[in-house]
Amino acid sequence: MNTPKFKKFNIEAYKPGKSKVKKLKKVIKLSANESALGMSPKARKLILNKNLTLDKYPDGRSEILKKAISKAYKCDKKKIICGAGSDEVIQMICQLFLNPKDEVVIPEYSFLMYRIYSKIVGAKIIFAKEINFKVSTKEILKKVSRKTKIVFIANPNNPTGTYLTKKEVLELRKKLNKNVLLVIDDAYAEYMKNLNYASGLDLFKNKENVFILRTFSKIFGLASLRVGWGYGSKKIINALNVIKPPFNVNGIAQLAAAESLKDKKFINKSIKHNLFYANKIKKFLESYHIKSNPISANFLLLSFENCKYSAKYLYEKLKNKGIILRSTQDGYHIKNKLRLTIGSKKENIKFMSTVKKVLNK
Repeated sequence: MNTPKFKKFNIEAYKPGKSKVKKLKKVIKLSANESALGMSPKARKLILNKNLTLDKYPDGRSEILKKAISKAYKCDKKKIICGAGSDEVIQMICQLFLNPKDEVVIPEYSFLMYRIYSKIVGAKIIFAKEINFKVSTKEILKKVSRKTKIVFIANPNNPTGTYLTKKEVLELRKKLNKNVLLVIDDAYAEYMKNLNYASGLDLFKNKENVFILRTFSKIFGLASLRVGWGYGSKKIINALNVIKPPFNVNGIAQLAAAESLKDKKFINKSIKHNLFYANKIKKFLESYHIKSNPISANFLLLSFENCKYSAKYLYEKLKNKGIILRSTQDGYHIKNKLRLTIGSKKENIKFMSTVKKVLNK
C-alpha cells in the first residue's frame, strides 16, 4: 500500500528542554523555565476538588477565565482570546494574518514557535541580528519591507534573558509601518521589576496594530494544563474566534487559571523568590567566570567564554548527576552557552553545590 502524499516542511522541529536522564529516577529539571514554586495553593485545591464536572465539554469561549483576566489586568474582556497555551494563540495569529511569501521579522535568537508556525503557513522568515544577545530595534527596522506582515518580539526575550526598555518598545511601534502587526510576547512580564521596563499589555491596551501574548505556564505554574491568552483589537479577536477550535482550553485549565489570578500573595512570593535566587546564583557563577545577563525573567543565559570549562562540559557533568539545563545549541544554535531556570530553594542549593564539586576539581 502507498501512503497518500502529504506536505513536506523545511522546518527544524521544536526540541523542548530535556526532562529525563537514563538510569536516573530523580532529576532536577532546570531546562524549561517552569515555575520554581509550582502552582498556587488555591489552584491546587480546586484541581483536587472531586466534584469537578469532566463529562461535559468546557466553555468554548472561556468566559469565567476571560472575566478573571479582565479584572486582574484591568483590560477589556472583549479583546481577549484564550488558547491551549500561548503556542496555540501564536498559531492562530499566523493562520489569520499570513499568506505564502509574506514576510515575518523575528530576532535571530527568539522563541522557536514564532518561526515554526510562520513557516507552516508558507511565510518567509527574516532574521534580525541581535547586539550582544539583545533584541535590536534598529536591526528589526532594517529588515522590514513591503512584504512584512508581522514582527514578533518576546520581551524579556527567551532564551537570552535580555529585554527592551519601555522607550525602545514604544519607538519600535512608532517607526514600524502602521500595516505591520507587532506581536509582543509578555510570557515573563510578571517577573519583571526593572524600572525601565513596561509590558506590552501596559503599553498597548488600545492599539489596533499590536497583539499581546500571555501565558499561565510560567509564574502561575500551570504548564501541564496548557493555557494562555492573547489581547488585541476587537476586529482581530472576532476574526480569531472564527478559526479557533471549539473547545480548545480544557475546563480544569480555565478554572485553575482563573483561581491562580486571585492568589496575589503567591504571585508576590514567586517574584521575591526569583529575584533572590537569580541574584545569588548569578553572583555564585561569576566566581567561576561564568557570565550571564542582568536579572530579568526566571532564567539566566550562561556564557562560558571566559570560563576554563565549556558549556558542553558542565552540561554533561550536571546531567550525569541528575541536573538538567537547557542546551542553547539545540534549536537556537547558540554556541558555548546554557540556559538555566531558577528553581526551588532545594533545587538551587543542589545546583550550586554540584557546580562547586564539578568545577573545583
